[in-house]
Amino acid sequence: YTELGSIRIQFVAKVSGELIKQLLDDLLDDGILNDGEKDSILESNNSRADRARCLIDTVKRKGREASKKMIAHLQERDPTLFTELGLPPPV
Repeated sequence: YTELGSIRIQFVAKVSGELIKQLLDDLLDDGILNDGEKDSILESNNSRADRARCLIDTVKRKGREASKKMIAHLQERDPTLFTELGLPPPV
């Protein structure tokens, strides 16, 4: 899904640790991630940037629908970052 790929570097640079956790919770609720994947992203990556990379790469691998959901959650949780990243609103 190209949108996530195109914003990866900026997302990694700008996303907060708290927002990463919120997005993980949202994606867990959606059934896109399971508990193991969520825990792995948090525990296997020591830095905020590594967690952000792992999150975006994991969601990208899950396909278009998963990517659209993550973008929708990002827009809801942090409209400012969403706008800075120049993402189109999810359809």
